Amino acid sequence: MRIPLRYIVRNFRTRRLTTALTVVGTALVTFVFAAVLMMAYGLERTLVSTGGDDNVIIIRKSATSEISSIISLEQAEIVGTLPGIAKDNTGTPLMSKETVVIINLPFANAEGFGNLGVRGVTRPAMVVRPQLKLVEGRMFQWGSREVIVGVATRKRFNGAAVGDQLTFGGDRWSVVGVFSTDGSGFDSEVWGDTDQLNQAFERPVYSSLTFRLTGYDAMKEFREAFTKDTRLQVLDAKREKQFYAEQSEMMSQFISVLGITITIIFSLGATIGAMITMYAAVANRTVEIGTLRALGFRRRSVLAAFLLEALILAMAGGVVGLVLASFLQFLTISMINFSSFSELSFSFSISTSIAIWSLVFSLLMGLVGGFLPAARAARLNIVTALRSA
Repeated sequence: MRIPLRYIVRNFRTRRLTTALTVVGTALVTFVFAAVLMMAYGLERTLVSTGGDDNVIIIRKSATSEISSIISLEQAEIVGTLPGIAKDNTGTPLMSKETVVIINLPFANAEGFGNLGVRGVTRPAMVVRPQLKLVEGRMFQWGSREVIVGVATRKRFNGAAVGDQLTFGGDRWSVVGVFSTDGSGFDSEVWGDTDQLNQAFERPVYSSLTFRLTGYDAMKEFREAFTKDTRLQVLDAKREKQFYAEQSEMMSQFISVLGITITIIFSLGATIGAMITMYAAVANRTVEIGTLRALGFRRRSVLAAFLLEALILAMAGGVVGLVLASFLQFLTISMINFSSFSELSFSFSISTSIAIWSLVFSLLMGLVGGFLPAARAARLNIVTALRSA
C-alpha cells in the first residue's frame, strides 16, 4: 500500500494555522494529563522516600496513621528487647520512641491557618534516619522546649524561622534549627524531644516506634519473636517504606481519579476540535483527494494518509504538552495529607512511564479524532471529487 507522504508534508506547510491550532489543543490536554500523573507520582515519591530500607515502624493495628496510634511505655520497652534490632556501642537499641501531634499555624504570605505535624523523637532517631541534615542553626537540646523545623515548614508557615517561637501544648517552643531530609515527608514537620512533647500534651503513651534492623533479612527473626509475644498482639510491625507507601495510596488514587476524569472531559473537547479540523480539511481538499485517486492511490492509501496526518499532529501536540509539563518539576505545592491531616509539601515528578502514557494518550486523541474524517475522505467518489473543482 502506497501512502502519499509528500502530500502530507505539503499540507502541513500550506495549512499552517489549522495545523498549529490542532497541535496547541492536543498539547494543552496532554499537559493537563501529564501534570495530574506527575502530581500523584510526586506525592508518592515524597512519602515513600520518608522510609528507610532497613527501618521498621510499629503502630497499633487499629490505627490508620501515627496520629491515631497508641503504644504504651511498657510495650515500647518490650519491643526494645526483641532480636533483630540494631544496637549502638553501649548496647542501647537503635529505636526512636515517637509521639506525633497536630498543631495549627498561620501560613506564610497568605491568609488562614494550616495543620502542622509535630514529631517527638528520642536520641536514636538521628541514627535511624541518617538522611536528616541540619541546614541552618543547631540541633535542639534534649530535655528542653526547643524544636527544629523542616525546610518545607519554614517556607510554608509563619513563625517557623530560626529564632522564632511556636506556641503549642500550653508553652512556647524555641525554633533553633532547620533540617532537610532530601525532600521526604519529614521536611513538612517539626521535631523535638518526645518526653517534653508528652509532658506538654499530657500523653503517657507513644504514637509509634521506629528502629533499625541489624540487616535487611533480620525482619524474619524479629517478626517471629514479635508475633509470639502476647503483650504485643495489638501492635503491627511494617517496613518503614511499606508503611509510607500505603499512606500515599489514598491521596495518590484520589488525585489520579479526579485529575484523569477532568482530563477526559477536556480531551473530548480537543478530540471534537481535531475532528472538525480534519473534516474541514477533507471538505477543502476534495479535488486533491480525487486527483490522488485518479493517480492510482487506493481508498486505503487515502485513509492511511489522512489518519497518519492526524496522528502526526497528535504526536506533535503530545510532545509539546509533555515538554511544558516537565517544567512543573521546579514547582513545590502543599496539600493536606488525608492520613495525618497535616500539611505535606511535595514537587511534581516525571517518570518514563508518565511520558509514555502521555504520548499514548495524545495519539489516542488523534486516532479517535482523525478516523472518521479519514474514512470519509477514502469513500469519496473520484468523478464526484474532480467535478467539485
